Amino acid sequence: MMKKRNILSTTVLFVLFLLLPARVSAQVKFIDLTNPFLRKIPMAVPVFKAMGDSGDEARLVVEIADQVAAMLEFTGYFALLDRGAFLYDPKKGGITAADLKFANWTAVGAELLITGGVQFQDGALNLEMRLFDTVKASLLIGKRYNGRPDDQRTIVKRFCTEVIHLLTKNRGFFNSRIAFISTGNGHKELYVCEFDGTGVQQITQKKSITTTPDWSSDGRHMAFTSFARGAAQIYVHDLASGIETHFRYRGVQISPRWAPGRFELAATLSFAGDQEIYLLTGGGKMIKRLTQSPGIDVEPSWSPNGKRIAFVSKRAGTPQIYVKDLESGQTYRLTYQGRYNTQPSWSPKGDKIAYSSMENGQLDIYVIDIEGNHPIKLTHNQGDNEAPTWSPDGSLIAFSSTREGGSRIFVMTAFGTDQRRLLVLPGKQSHPRWSPNLTP
Repeated sequence: MMKKRNILSTTVLFVLFLLLPARVSAQVKFIDLTNPFLRKIPMAVPVFKAMGDSGDEARLVVEIADQVAAMLEFTGYFALLDRGAFLYDPKKGGITAADLKFANWTAVGAELLITGGVQFQDGALNLEMRLFDTVKASLLIGKRYNGRPDDQRTIVKRFCTEVIHLLTKNRGFFNSRIAFISTGNGHKELYVCEFDGTGVQQITQKKSITTTPDWSSDGRHMAFTSFARGAAQIYVHDLASGIETHFRYRGVQISPRWAPGRFELAATLSFAGDQEIYLLTGGGKMIKRLTQSPGIDVEPSWSPNGKRIAFVSKRAGTPQIYVKDLESGQTYRLTYQGRYNTQPSWSPKGDKIAYSSMENGQLDIYVIDIEGNHPIKLTHNQGDNEAPTWSPDGSLIAFSSTREGGSRIFVMTAFGTDQRRLLVLPGKQSHPRWSPNLTP
């Protein structure tokens, strides 16, 4: 089972000081998130400056600068420039506006610049990080952090969140995690990792088939389906204690999805005959039935406000995606293009639904607006692509793909650009599920 330490919590004891009031932030918006042809902003992240003479500082000035660069590059918003072209010596150069020659940075094409200083003092890690607009020669963000050495990644995530919030008005996804299924040990088990594929941890050891994981809104519980007891049953796993409960219904129990902000689940059950979607408590008690039709209803996905669900139904003969308003009871069909549309995933902003669609025997990822207009194909001619899931800020989509042979987890922007593999593990990986941003 899982390690005793809660994978979702860190004992961070750092103090954050503002080096410069962020009064400019209301006037800065470099990144238009609605633009599918977004130009990446050239960014320079030189090696940080050692503020003392510790051997650890000499190592960390490279390591921390690399972490910052990698996290920001992962967003898809920035083009990180090659340090070999920089007209800057981190051992001699300064890290404040007064010490920088901004013309040296614009000369190499940088529009944004991040500098940093690292110091160990009395067993504490002290970090200074600054974001500059090189064109305007102005400081946009300046932060000083104090913590333990093992707070390093958390501090870097905090600073990167500040950068993204300033430039987009969104909080990003640096405090999120991704659940997925992997066969690395010979069975389909549940794993989780950081947003960028690091820190992989195995959650289940059922030596059976585990599938369709989903995070509760607070990130404390994971729901999934397992065949460990023979038939498909829904489990709820407490990520802090490792304690699990399973639901006790006859027949099929599949595709659990947590309701936003509530300890409740929508899931498909078949105890009454047909496979229909029900609303259940997190402990498995029945609240009410949500769908009722002659065809199978499966794979619910909640709208961000919890007032509607998208789901898959065969009521028209082929698998199609429908949307139901839970207050009025009205239901409408969302997809008409293609004869096999499944795995809906509602965007965090509530304006789009990503889904899998089969055409000519191949599965691809599409997005469509919530009125059923303008379906857009995001993956093309690269194996089967399915199980889309949105990052908590709606800027990225994770999915599984067979483009490299066996199923692997990939990530792309919400517009289908920058498609890249998330992590390298033995076996096959599938059914990714992105968490909300979690409290550090």
